[in-house]
Amino acid sequence: MNKIVNQGQLEAPTVDALVDLLNRSGVPTTDVTEIKGRARTVAIESKLWGKAAAVASRHHVRWSAVWGEHRPPEIYVTAALAGVNGHLLLRTTVPDVGGELPSQTPYYPAANRPERYLHDMFGVRRFTDQPDVFLDERRWMRHQAWKADQHPLLKSFPVAGKPLDETPPDCEYVFVPAEGEGVYEIPVGPVHAGIIEPGHFRFNAMGEDILSLEQHLGYVHKGIEKLAEGRDVHGLARLAARVSGDSTVAHSWAACQACENAADVTVPKRGLAIRAILAERERIANHLGDIGACCNDVGFPFALVQFGRLRELWQRQNATVFGHRFMMDVVTPGGVTRDISPEHVTLLRDGIAQLRRELDELLPLLFEYPSLQDRLRTTGILSLETARRIGAVGYVARASGECWDLRRDAPYAPYDKVTVKVPHSVEGDVAGRVHVRGEEIYVSLDLLDSFLLQLPTGAIKTDFHPVKAACSGIGLVEGWRGEIVSYVALDAHGKVSRYFPRDPSWLTWPALEALIGGVIVPDFPLCNKSVNGSYSGHDL
Repeated sequence: MNKIVNQGQLEAPTVDALVDLLNRSGVPTTDVTEIKGRARTVAIESKLWGKAAAVASRHHVRWSAVWGEHRPPEIYVTAALAGVNGHLLLRTTVPDVGGELPSQTPYYPAANRPERYLHDMFGVRRFTDQPDVFLDERRWMRHQAWKADQHPLLKSFPVAGKPLDETPPDCEYVFVPAEGEGVYEIPVGPVHAGIIEPGHFRFNAMGEDILSLEQHLGYVHKGIEKLAEGRDVHGLARLAARVSGDSTVAHSWAACQACENAADVTVPKRGLAIRAILAERERIANHLGDIGACCNDVGFPFALVQFGRLRELWQRQNATVFGHRFMMDVVTPGGVTRDISPEHVTLLRDGIAQLRRELDELLPLLFEYPSLQDRLRTTGILSLETARRIGAVGYVARASGECWDLRRDAPYAPYDKVTVKVPHSVEGDVAGRVHVRGEEIYVSLDLLDSFLLQLPTGAIKTDFHPVKAACSGIGLVEGWRGEIVSYVALDAHGKVSRYFPRDPSWLTWPALEALIGGVIVPDFPLCNKSVNGSYSGHDL
């Protein structure tokens, strides 16, 4: 695979330089110290919300997330922008009744769905210049659960909701219709074969060729953000671990990191090292499973069997050492709940060596097997330009040449003490995404060896002391799908008043829509698996 320098990173400004650019471009900023963590926060006027995005976009700054927080009588809106060396948080306020903002979507298409989410959940009445002119008729998260004038993330809305006796007649989501002679629609879902979660995919196709795809997600909306309100930090960590079950380590780490930043809690070095070991083991397990599944989707079950076997052995070792196959609830505020004994260090390192030996035989076979590569190469191409435009992250972006990784670009402990290699390619097709994930396994194996050999001594956790006043923090962790952003606000009693987790899937699901044009209908499952967005992580 060809390797390139990530030019997007080289061109992007630092966070401080971005603030200077905003000020010089007529977007005055005021520093905000309220949100603690590895990010700088500035406040701007609401009328300049769109202009700030325009300035950032012109200078190749990556858009990362946007979220709301109800503090009656206002809604605080925060957007995360990623510079070359970290994140800038833009903050503004709107009234909680009839509030409106200029849209950032014209400059960052990735902002489209999150803005629609703010519209549904907080009642931000409208986003001026929002391309989706049918915002009210195409509510993103409604799904017949509440009336159009009810917004579940306002403080006045009860956690149990307000169930309706009858489904309102105006709840149907209207898809963009198929047009043109010979063009027809194929509805897929929301219920799928197997045990995957629900999501609706509507294709416009001509013959076997897919012309376009429109997704409608949100069917497994669980009310995570509302359920978080009033919990203590330990209860929040357990909830965060269930945002997306296959990313339980990464989400719980991001939430704990946000809490620890907010309360100025320092995690022991040994606890941080064990968190990294957990995260890299989670990354490897998921990559193993998906590589086999991608191959199976084109009729190569040998890979499914072999990589499924390797994943099973890996997860059994997780259960032996950490008490759970997915390592759920091991990350806790202040550290971790499970230590690693010298005997377990030996066991884990033996497992690493064994997996490396098997991959040395299997991966070259997959990468060069002609009949397999004939199906994977040139299928589902996501160009570098498109990946940048939609703000893709993780292996989806790296396979197209956009090479972001928080472990390297804005490192957090213990990654700040090691060198993290970031594999990437330029093809942007299914073969590229599979290849990048195989190479990422090798990187994780090297990191695991390093962490285990240099495992610090001492405590694995510290007590999470009571907070002295209301506080808030940001957590930024590189999950196996890509960058995870978590925002946590604690009240004066240490209870959660706001929790927002942004799963990478918010930025990778749109990639599936972008890469599917021209793909034949039978290859949709393959393209979908090569992206593998989380329904649960997206739907909250």
